[in-house]
Amino acid sequence: MSSDHQIKLGISEIGEGSSSRGVGVGGGATIPSGSQPPPQLSRYESQKRRDWNTFGQYLKNQRPPVALSHSNYGHVLDFLRYLDQFGKTKVHLQGCVFYGHSDPAGPCTCPLRQAWGSLDALIGRLRAAYEENGGLPEMNPFASSAIRVYLREIRDSQAKARGIPYKKKKKKRNNIIPNVKANKETSNT
Repeated sequence: MSSDHQIKLGISEIGEGSSSRGVGVGGGATIPSGSQPPPQLSRYESQKRRDWNTFGQYLKNQRPPVALSHSNYGHVLDFLRYLDQFGKTKVHLQGCVFYGHSDPAGPCTCPLRQAWGSLDALIGRLRAAYEENGGLPEMNPFASSAIRVYLREIRDSQAKARGIPYKKKKKKRNNIIPNVKANKETSNT
């Protein structure tokens, strides 16, 4: 990849909750003339920014540090495995007496992991953030087939551990069927 396609880490120097406003003489906040306060980010945009910064920090903490422009699907897979330690979803192992039971009757020592849905949403946000921050779509490590395979394996293994098969939701159709009876009544009056 050429240097003109470098990926920038942050979106701006101003973090959430901080302000770009100056302080006036009386201690009250003033906005410099000709500028407006930054727009409030949506919950999705804030989360996407946080996720992007977290991934960037994860890469910086690697030994040796990895530049975002040199990251690949292997780094993404390692990041997802790293996040498992912070998970809150009990995933029963095959040897556990509760493996395959949707409502276990008691506690067990099985590990807590990141839920499949959380990882899937995270990858979606990082995939979008990568391209918004200058990454080329064809070089996007979050769009790799290896990531899709990994997520599918996580989804299937978590579904088996709970004893609930994963069923893809069908899209709802918005077929508008005119109410023939209602049309007849309005035309008779």
